[in-house]
Amino acid sequence: MTTPAAFAATTALMAEPPRAAMLQALLSGEAMTAGELARVAGIGAPAASAHLARLVEGGLVTVHPQGRHRYHRLATEDVAAAIEMLGGLADRVAPPRRWPHGEAFRTARLCYDHLAGRLGVALHAGLVDRGWMAPAPGGWAPTPAGEAHLADLGVDLAAARSARRLACDCMDWSERRAHLAGGLGRELAACCLRRHWVSRLSGQDGGDALARRRLTITPEGARRLGDAFGFRLQP
Repeated sequence: MTTPAAFAATTALMAEPPRAAMLQALLSGEAMTAGELARVAGIGAPAASAHLARLVEGGLVTVHPQGRHRYHRLATEDVAAAIEMLGGLADRVAPPRRWPHGEAFRTARLCYDHLAGRLGVALHAGLVDRGWMAPAPGGWAPTPAGEAHLADLGVDLAAARSARRLACDCMDWSERRAHLAGGLGRELAACCLRRHWVSRLSGQDGGDALARRRLTITPEGARRLGDAFGFRLQP
C-alpha cells in the first residue's frame, strides 16, 4: 500500500490543467513532442517543458530521444488505466450535464493502445458472451475456441502474449463498464486499424486534448465486427 504522501504527490502531478491536458492527449497511444503537447495544453514551450519534466520525474511519462526530437509517451499501461478511470470519476462527481465530447467520441476511441467507448465495451462483452475469453489469474485469457476465432480475424496472439499482462479489464470512462486492455486488447485494436475496420480521424493536431484518441468505425468494420462479436454499432 502506498503512503498518503506518495499518493498525494502522484495525484498532484495530474491536478494542473496543462498537465492533465497533456496526459489526456497521450492516451491516444501516440508519442508526441513537447511542441505538440504545448499546443494541446495551450501554453508556451518553456512552460510545457517544465510540466513535462515534472511528469517524467514523477514516473507518469517517459521520453524517447530520436534525432533532434524528444518524443513523450505515457510510462505504462497502468498509468493509462489510472487516467481513464479518473476521467470517469471526474465525470460522475461533476454536476449533471450533457456528455460534452460528442457521440462519436463516446462510440469509438483509443485508451492508450486499446479500444474504448461503446466499441471497446461491446468487444469485451462479445468475447465473454461467445465463450472466447474466460477468467484467468490477473484478468482474462482466450479459450481454445477464442484463439481460433481471433486468429481467423487476424489478431496476433503471439504478440499479445508478449505483453506484461495478456488481458485485463480497464474501466471505461464514458460507459462505466469494462473494455479490454493488456496485450490482447492492444492486438485487437491493432488488427482493427490494420484492416481498416476503424480509422483515426486525420487533422487532429490542435488544442483538443482528446482529439488524437478519436476513431471512426468504417462500414466494413461495422459489418465484420458485428458479425464476429454479435453487436451493431453505426459507422
